Amino acid sequence: MTFDAWLAERAAERRAAGLARRLVERPSGSIVDLAGNDYLGFAQDPRVVKAASAAAEAWGAGAGASRLVTGTLPMHEALETALTEWTGRPAAVALSTGYHANLAAITALTDEDTLIVSDAHVHASLIDACRLSRGTVQVVRHNDVGAVEQAVHRRSQARAVVLVESIYSVLGDAAPLAELAEVCAANDAVLLVDEAHGIGVAGQRGRGLVHDAGLAKAGDIVVTATLSKALGSQGGAILGSRAVIDQVVNTARPFIYDTGLAPAAAGAATEALAILASDPAPVARLRHVAQALAGRVGASPAGAVMSVPMPGPNEALAAQGHCRAAGVLVGCFRPPSTPDGSSRLRITASARLSDADLDRALDVVGEVLG
Repeated sequence: MTFDAWLAERAAERRAAGLARRLVERPSGSIVDLAGNDYLGFAQDPRVVKAASAAAEAWGAGAGASRLVTGTLPMHEALETALTEWTGRPAAVALSTGYHANLAAITALTDEDTLIVSDAHVHASLIDACRLSRGTVQVVRHNDVGAVEQAVHRRSQARAVVLVESIYSVLGDAAPLAELAEVCAANDAVLLVDEAHGIGVAGQRGRGLVHDAGLAKAGDIVVTATLSKALGSQGGAILGSRAVIDQVVNTARPFIYDTGLAPAAAGAATEALAILASDPAPVARLRHVAQALAGRVGASPAGAVMSVPMPGPNEALAAQGHCRAAGVLVGCFRPPSTPDGSSRLRITASARLSDADLDRALDVVGEVLG
């Protein structure tokens, strides 16, 4: 079979299974967005946009080099300081994407003598990081603390790293961080928590669930985060002890060989953190919107993500299409984006929604879901 024929066959299989995908533009005009991850509306906040513009004017369109050559700018250091102050973590390093943050953290903190225990529902970036690592990977049932304890206790490897998300990006539920931290501490294991959907959303004023669980100072916990969701920018970060950050800076290929985060993105994220520190209103509004949507779809979200199971991919696409036709955009997750192989609508709250937009969204979603 020729390469072109193979590509055509794969495309036909995706279409037949209802799994074909296309690029989707950011909604504008009268469309109500319940699909994006701009949870606090900071991506279009004039203060954040102004900070991004000022950073670009001061430092240029790009960092110009990797962080270990000449690409470390004052904006990076300001961002890293703001992240540590907001989350309570000892140290931080910023990367060009949240995806890179997970790749860098796991590949830098594991070796051939490491057991990696991964929750079955972690994000694709964590799965890919496991594939790139040299450690032994064991996948355990979602939020099963007992399975994690058994894995780390019975391991033959010298070290263990447990991978979870604070708030899961598909299901919208929270990890039992306190229990997992206790298990890891008792078994000399490191807990790595992806707070992509927690920072700016969950915990006291949006400081994340690690902070909310009283674990911010724990030395055996590593946090990864993205700047592209609640903070409205782009990029990622790793937060942990100074020894952890030093190991990442010196050994993580996704950090070493990548150009530093663009100044505009760093400036935007830093301003978003400053707004969070001074004004609790965006987080409060987000939670009001999330509670209203959750009540309509029968969900109990830990943050801004609500998961609505559907019978199959075609039904999920049809429901999404009905919502879109009525002026409301919702997410549609199908295999392989869903770890359990099921299809679902993914509805996300945003502080940007006006009362009128929220009422409209509640009506449309209620009609589609019956």
